[in-house]
Amino acid sequence: MTILDILALLLALAALFGVINHRFFGLPSTIGLMVIALAFSGGVLLVDVLIPGLDLRVEMNRHLGNLDFSRTLLDGALCFLLFAGALHINIDELLERRWAIGSLATVGLALSTVIVGVLSRGVFTLIGINVPWILCFLFGALISPTDPVAVLGVLKSTKAQPSLKAKIAGESLFNDGVAIVAFVMLTSMAGLGAHPVHGFFGVVVLFCQEALGGILLGLVLGYVVYLAMKSIDHYQVELILTLALVTGTISIATALHTSGPIAVVVAGLLIGNRGRRLAMSDVTVERLEMFWTLIDDLLNALLFLVLGLELFAISLQPAFLTAGVLMVPAVLISRLVSVGLPISLLKAARRTYAPGVIRILTWCGLRGGISVALVLSLDPRRSGSDLPVDRFNLILTCTYLVVLFSVIVQGLTVRAVIRGTEE
Repeated sequence: MTILDILALLLALAALFGVINHRFFGLPSTIGLMVIALAFSGGVLLVDVLIPGLDLRVEMNRHLGNLDFSRTLLDGALCFLLFAGALHINIDELLERRWAIGSLATVGLALSTVIVGVLSRGVFTLIGINVPWILCFLFGALISPTDPVAVLGVLKSTKAQPSLKAKIAGESLFNDGVAIVAFVMLTSMAGLGAHPVHGFFGVVVLFCQEALGGILLGLVLGYVVYLAMKSIDHYQVELILTLALVTGTISIATALHTSGPIAVVVAGLLIGNRGRRLAMSDVTVERLEMFWTLIDDLLNALLFLVLGLELFAISLQPAFLTAGVLMVPAVLISRLVSVGLPISLLKAARRTYAPGVIRILTWCGLRGGISVALVLSLDPRRSGSDLPVDRFNLILTCTYLVVLFSVIVQGLTVRAVIRGTEE
């Protein structure tokens, strides 16, 4: 199958599953797509068990293998989704809550990575599997970021206070870029990356190149496009400029080995705030919002559909499934600590927060496609890394089960948690 054939099939399935969800279930669109895709995948696997000669799982894996979900998301769709999300973020609200957002996206992420790494080591040892510490911390890095695709999609349907939405949205936009940088650093330290690093100095250089380079690139390219938009008043051209900004940022960031996600968030904030106020007419603002909302909805639908279909890729070994189930409370505990500690310290510094903010931030920390994409990038059959296949299958299974619980269980109960806290 060609890429066009796969895209046509995914769009057809997204449309079909979307109709089924709307007519019979009424779940939030992204979650509904994932649940129905998951049920479809489970049905195919059941048929494969009952009629082994069909080899349906092998066929599905072969066709899905033509779509590199990891590269498609990390190098493409994610940047478009982050830019679309950043366009709608009020930078004044973001700056007003910069301490909470900054601490959650950095200190909180680091805490979560360490805690998950330690707990996962204990879980793996408990079930009799020896996994090196570096791989445990690598798992911690890839499972710790809250997914902006999942988080922003769920927040649209909630009535949370604007200040709380700003914290959750701001953290989800920034911590995935930081997490990807941390993931790249750990894979390089483990000798699994394209460019292994050695020593503290090498780690610092890599961090500056990825994170600080991404910020600088986003500012430069965003400002160039802002000046171009300010010089004209033609919404079609201005829409094309924003598309060129995202695609150009992805390409240049890849060439310079900087963080594309961080760069597009910075550029999106600049265009969505300064550009909206000083460089766009009312017609351009309206068309821009409609265009990027459509891009956001379409990519969300496709990504959650593919996420449900990725069930074919995981290993169904009982030990791996047991480890994945045990990882769910481990990740929730790490999220509680990594949110609770920074917020408690900020409260001690006399910063005020709404009642129940720690509980809400803990439960709203949804994991999603980013975690699955990061773990799939470790696949030794695709990346050529030296990671043993059985260790990869173990980490993939744990990641997928945590994401399933997060999106389905947490995603469907976020509104109830927020409403219960406000009452």
